[in-house]
Amino acid sequence: MKKALIITGNLVQDHEFIYPYYRLLEEKFQIDVCINEGAKVKGILGTDIPPNKDQKIIKAEEVNEENYNLLVIPGGVKAMEKVRQNKTILKIISKFNEAEKTIACICSGAQLLISAKVVNGRNISGYYSMIDDIINAGANYVDQPAVIDKNIITTAHYKDMGPWMKATLEVFYKKNN
Repeated sequence: MKKALIITGNLVQDHEFIYPYYRLLEEKFQIDVCINEGAKVKGILGTDIPPNKDQKIIKAEEVNEENYNLLVIPGGVKAMEKVRQNKTILKIISKFNEAEKTIACICSGAQLLISAKVVNGRNISGYYSMIDDIINAGANYVDQPAVIDKNIITTAHYKDMGPWMKATLEVFYKKNN
């Protein structure tokens, strides 16, 4: 079964949630959305997150990472500054990484990877203002449309969402077929 978890919070970058969300639905993934605030929020541009009224929203304390085989972390610096303070969410990310499950992270979502301590020794991309943070966390910063390092697929900017999600799905299917 293809089951994805998207972790986000209020003021997420709308595009970075919506594109992977619908791309995964197109691939017939079952999706749960873990929102830091525990309920529907607004994107930085005003979109309801999640956009579908019947979408299941769960709190971090309700997540059992064993039930998922893909994690998506959209960006949005205002969202990630708060989400990265949630220790339960950081443990979820760490457990996904320990189990070598596919993790797709874009833009400011790299803050969560840094705080979850999963970037040391890895090739990682993230929003350009975080280059120093990524390097200081022990990662090698790479500015490519899709940076693949084992189970983690990152990109710096929503202009590269197409190649990023293509690489994410390729890694996912290679690991899960």
